[in-house]
Parts: sequence; C-alpha cells; structure tokens
Amino acid sequence: MFTPENFIILFIVGIIAGFLNVTAGGGSTLTLPALIFLGLDSSMANGTNRIAILIQNISAVYSFKKEKYHELKSSFLLAMFTLPGAIAGALIAVELDDVLFRKILAIIMIGIILSMFIPQKPSNAAGNNKISPATAISMIGIGFYGGFIQVGVGFLIMASLKHLMKLNLVVVNMHKVFVVLIYTIPALIIFILTNNVNWFLGLSLAAGNATGGWWGAKISVRKGAGFIKVVLVIAIFIMALKLLNIY
Repeated sequence: MFTPENFIILFIVGIIAGFLNVTAGGGSTLTLPALIFLGLDSSMANGTNRIAILIQNISAVYSFKKEKYHELKSSFLLAMFTLPGAIAGALIAVELDDVLFRKILAIIMIGIILSMFIPQKPSNAAGNNKISPATAISMIGIGFYGGFIQVGVGFLIMASLKHLMKLNLVVVNMHKVFVVLIYTIPALIIFILTNNVNWFLGLSLAAGNATGGWWGAKISVRKGAGFIKVVLVIAIFIMALKLLNIY
C-alpha cells in the first residue's frame, strides 16, 4: 500500500477527479473505487477520500477567488444548512456493512451514468442570492448525502442551485466548492475519530485532487467541462460492474 506506484496512480486519478468535481461532479466515482481496489474496505475508502475532497476544495475556492468569483456570505449560508445532514450521514456511513456499501455505491454510479445522457438546456439567467425554504431543505438533504457517500453530490448541488436559485453554472460551481469544503470538515473528523482514514493514500490522492481542482475552477470560469463526462462513462460503468461482482 505504501508504494511509489500507488502514489502515482492516486495522483493521476486525483487530478482527473478534482477537475471533474469542480467543473461538474462525479469525481468520487473514480476515487472511491480506486481506493477500494488498492485494498481499503469501504468505510476506510469513504473516509480517506474526504482528505482529498477537503484539500481539493480549498484549492478550488482559492482559484475561484483569484478569478474574481466569490460571494462568501451566500456560500457560507448555503453551507450552514448542509452541516446537520453531513454529520448524520457520516455517522451512518461508518457503521454501514461493507457489502451493502459497495452495492449502494455501484447503484449510485450507474444512476449517475444514466443522468449524464439527460439533455440539459444552458442557463443564462442572472439568478439571485435569496435562499428560499425549498433551497434550504434541499441543502439539508444534500448535506446528508454528502456526509454519507459523497459520490455525485456535485450534480445534486448544481441541480438545486441552478433550478431553485436560477444561477448560471459558473456561479453554481463557485458556491458548490465552498459548500462541499465546509460540510467535509465535520464529516472528515467523524471518519478520523472512528479510525477510517488512511493518511498516506489520502494525501497522495489529495495532491492530485488539489491540482485538478485548481485548474477545474479556472476552466469552469472560462468554458466548463461537459465533454469530460462522456469520456469517463465507460470507465465508471466498468467499475460499477466490478463493485456488483458481475464480472
């Protein structure tokens, strides 16, 4: 497990995942299976992945700020709604049976693949920063999901902020990375306290995620990255089949 090869593998996977997480979502569909295939059980992989998520979003938030995209007050308010759910989700995740976790992860990954083929109309609406009750409720639920499994949470945040707050996708991504950064802190603490973090693999992955997240924020401002979803569909589908022990 403590090998240069593992570091290189996770660093490369982390770059792709960090870029995808920031520009769209779904990067953990690569990192969680990668950690499991390197020998971690599901709870340990889930916790270890949070190190990379935390560092990635610190990098992305700073990168967005350098690109003159930051609305700290609105981002902070959105993030606060996710905290109760994130704590509850993480507490459940550390107690979940390994086989059940793998099946849930595989089903979610297949669902994410299918969602990629649903056409979406581009949004140019200016939107507003008012947080409605519906938005607050959605953030609580998203926090629970993020604390529990993390995989694909970016898509949920994007859908919520785009449709409920009518924000364009660049602003959505700006809020998204801050929200995920904040709720990841208590979730990671829970995984650490329950001994569900491998620091070597987590920091190896984090180095890649931070790099990908930095560039993802910059490219998100310039043109987005919808094209990358199609490239990753086949790999994600194969990983889902492996997790279900279909082959």
